[in-house]
Amino acid sequence: MVEMEAIGPLLHAGLMLADLGAEVIRVIRPVPVGADDGNDDANAGMLRGRTEVAVDLTDPDGLSRLRDLVGRADVLMEGFRPGTMEKLGLGPEVWAERNPGLIYGRMTGWGQQGPLARTAGHDINYLALSGALGQLGPAFGPPTPPLNLVGNFGGGSMFLLVGILSALHERQRTGHGQVVDAAMADGASSLTALVRSWQHAGRWSTRRGTNLLDGSAPFYRAYECADGGFVAVGALEDVFYDRLIRGLGLDPAALPNRWDTTNWGALTELIGQLFVSRDRDAWAEVFEELDACVTPVLTLREATLHDHALQREAFVDAGGFPMPAAAPRMGSSRGAAPPPGRADVDAALSRWDGPRRRVTPGD
Repeated sequence: MVEMEAIGPLLHAGLMLADLGAEVIRVIRPVPVGADDGNDDANAGMLRGRTEVAVDLTDPDGLSRLRDLVGRADVLMEGFRPGTMEKLGLGPEVWAERNPGLIYGRMTGWGQQGPLARTAGHDINYLALSGALGQLGPAFGPPTPPLNLVGNFGGGSMFLLVGILSALHERQRTGHGQVVDAAMADGASSLTALVRSWQHAGRWSTRRGTNLLDGSAPFYRAYECADGGFVAVGALEDVFYDRLIRGLGLDPAALPNRWDTTNWGALTELIGQLFVSRDRDAWAEVFEELDACVTPVLTLREATLHDHALQREAFVDAGGFPMPAAAPRMGSSRGAAPPPGRADVDAALSRWDGPRRRVTPGD
């Protein structure tokens, strides 16, 4: 696979594919001395498992060598604005004869077509126009972006990966590659499917901060503790709610109906007063054996030290700091994750020399 240099979702997609065992060559631009903006250092933890080759896209010889590399690849991933690859002579039409089995993954914010296709944007903008952002945050005040998890990664890289893997599977039947047009706005919109369905059925209010899963329900939200830490409560089902109440030392018969939203304010205040009476870890100990869907809210560092993460080896050393290990876990196949390295195009091509196995229908 060839990954054209980019940040955000394409960087994450390359990491995922390398972790799952793909041989990914990441094409980067030569950076003159003193021109580094610091992104390489900041993104170092996401570069594992790939070989990097520097190619000057303004140099005809560099473009020629890049064409040789893509001509041998199964997958090309790029995240430029629509039309950029075509201007470089690397658009999808180039490979119809030269590499007809190529899967051409395109990652953008708005997609390859439409009035916004060539417009700039960031995660928060894609969430805004998809309708997702309007559902996030408290009832009063502005919507709150959920880091870059929903647009860049949930709606971006993961949808690109689904498209690429689907296209590879389809190639087994037809022998032909295809373009995968992955847009973060489309992916974020797809992730709102349940909320849209619930809204249509009258189970989701158009008013932010008044719904079951948006942090409004007293049994599905985070509470502050005495030490400034937080616990997360996800006691949706009756069995877990009963255990929550028992762990808090409350009498269920004395509590109002939790499904009546007019009672949510009073219940939230009552439960909140109890949680703030003890430290976070003290409450974690109380609920550890109750199986009530109550967990401490951990920092990024604390998450790497949790017993469950340690036993599953959920984090790996990335040169002095922890990073998430490969996910998902595969039953029989294992992906290699060599340290990141640099090579020139010729060295990369030498690994892909020889006739490529052309997939034909029925293989």
